[in-house]
Amino acid sequence: MASHSYISISELHPSFSHPNVFGIVIAKTDVRSFPSRKNSDVERFTFGFTIKDSPDFFINVSAWGNQGYINSLADNFRIGDCVTVENPLVSTKDPEKDKFCPATPSPYRLLVVEPHSRVLLCTDMDTVDRLLPLMHLPAKDSADFYSLGDIVANGQKLDGAAINILAAVKTMGESRQFTTSDGRRGQRLEVKLFDDAVSGFPLVCWEKESIQLLQTLVPREAVLFVADAKISFDSFRGGMVATVTSKSVITVNPDTREAGLLFSFAKQMSESGALDHDEAAEDLPVDAITDVYTVHQLKLKAKEQPETFFGLTYSFISKLDLDSSASKVIKTRCSKCRFLLTEDMQSCGNQLCPGVEQPFSGTTGFDLLVDLTDHTGTLQACSLRGATAEQTLGCSTDEFIRLTDDQRTALKWKFLLERCKIYLKILPSARTKSGIRGVILACSPADPGERRSMNVNQGTVGSDPVILATAGYDHTVRFWQAHSGICTRTVQHQDSVSFLWLARFGESSLFTSAGLQPLTPPT
Repeated sequence: MASHSYISISELHPSFSHPNVFGIVIAKTDVRSFPSRKNSDVERFTFGFTIKDSPDFFINVSAWGNQGYINSLADNFRIGDCVTVENPLVSTKDPEKDKFCPATPSPYRLLVVEPHSRVLLCTDMDTVDRLLPLMHLPAKDSADFYSLGDIVANGQKLDGAAINILAAVKTMGESRQFTTSDGRRGQRLEVKLFDDAVSGFPLVCWEKESIQLLQTLVPREAVLFVADAKISFDSFRGGMVATVTSKSVITVNPDTREAGLLFSFAKQMSESGALDHDEAAEDLPVDAITDVYTVHQLKLKAKEQPETFFGLTYSFISKLDLDSSASKVIKTRCSKCRFLLTEDMQSCGNQLCPGVEQPFSGTTGFDLLVDLTDHTGTLQACSLRGATAEQTLGCSTDEFIRLTDDQRTALKWKFLLERCKIYLKILPSARTKSGIRGVILACSPADPGERRSMNVNQGTVGSDPVILATAGYDHTVRFWQAHSGICTRTVQHQDSVSFLWLARFGESSLFTSAGLQPLTPPT
């Protein structure tokens, strides 16, 4: 064979000398070290990766050498890169050596050693363009997988098994560093998966290379086919857990029919907001939520800790569209999958709904997005739904429908002009500009004692009795602290605001009427 000829993986044979092989990297392990067999005082370093050059053929590659050579080689490419392997040794698979590597259709394996072999990034763009689509083809039969519902149903029967999983990414945990008792460093990442049957299932990853791949994904916008994930029973959680091992191959957004349907389902569920409300069992009782935050502090904590947490805030509801049409306030969702239905739909439009072959059952309730504002900022698009909305508004959906327009407006302004005590669940969200989404667990007007205490402690309007109200052609009414110049809240109006009407009701409540279509205060 010529020294620069390229051999396809399907044609490789141990008799070939100086072969060159190219492919796209579909799996890669971390660098590890072992004592040399010849000299136990000397460490040898190694890592492995898997390359694919066609839909049906891929092969494992092992690299061995000193620390400098192996670390330099490993740092040169990542999963998803196209590489050329120059002058590897072609050998027959060894069952003992390959039991911790991905299963491959090739009967051979490649060995890269210094100084004879090299692994280079592929620079031929035609080759790269041909190889890139292979990243979306699963390493195992695309129809041979367990759904999350299958795993939960089988339970501990699968303990210790290696299976294929098809699921969507729901949330991405924070990568956590650790040091073992013998001084080795490592990291751990937990990803929460979901599908049409299970709203949350943990996938744990310990390999740095796989963690880097997962961290590039956008939650709720990625579907995974994980080949040979290890399933085990976690006694602490009391449930099953999937783990990515050195044998696993992760395929992102697989090019298969089943993955396409799941991707559409995930997108629909994300856009409808149903994923924010499918874990009510995990919600804390409001009495157990004691940490108090300003809006700015909520955003800051969510940025520093991209995981779900709970908090209490004393804020104004600065956007509450109760005077919209009833269809925008009260909505219907499928009882089985929480898919949002439009008025003209008589059945669930989700193709993956677990109740697709059953009689349709829908749940109707309040379904609102509200903004929360204090002196530090605004948290937009917080969910206020179901029983929580009924308790907050003080009426059922049937009672709300019977309200007149004036009564709905009066109900709206009851919250727009009062500081409220709001219990929140904060979740990471790739769909919002702030990166977080708030779910209101309970909301009620703050009593005067609490309100005065929070105002003084936070430097809000309670420490200064003078409040300024301004309005203009930008369709807003704004309230300001006179002593600090801080805008404490902004209220959206339907039209340009041409005048203001202010009055005080009770101890501290203010009401305003403004614009071409006046907002009438309650009687």
